[in-house]
Amino acid sequence: MHLEILLVRILLALVQIATLALLGQGAVALLAGKYREKNIFYLMLRTVASPAVRFVRFITPKVIIDAHVPFLAFFMLFWLWLALALTKRHLCALHGLAC
Repeated sequence: MHLEILLVRILLALVQIATLALLGQGAVALLAGKYREKNIFYLMLRTVASPAVRFVRFITPKVIIDAHVPFLAFFMLFWLWLALALTKRHLCALHGLAC
């Protein structure tokens, strides 16, 4: 396997995990309501998604409140997911692979 395709696939997997963790965290937050901080699944998903949320907090201006940062992280990860998927498709076509 070509190295650049492997790297894109690894990044794509990491982005998918973080995106789905944020999506699951939002779903559990809707279901659990104000008791979400006591829910073990919510805490587990928050732990998985926390590096992405911290990175987005680092790159965004302080004008954006902390409650909106997970939403921004989700949308940024979603667009990164699409970009990496298209990059993987392009690299596979470039090398004549069906992946």
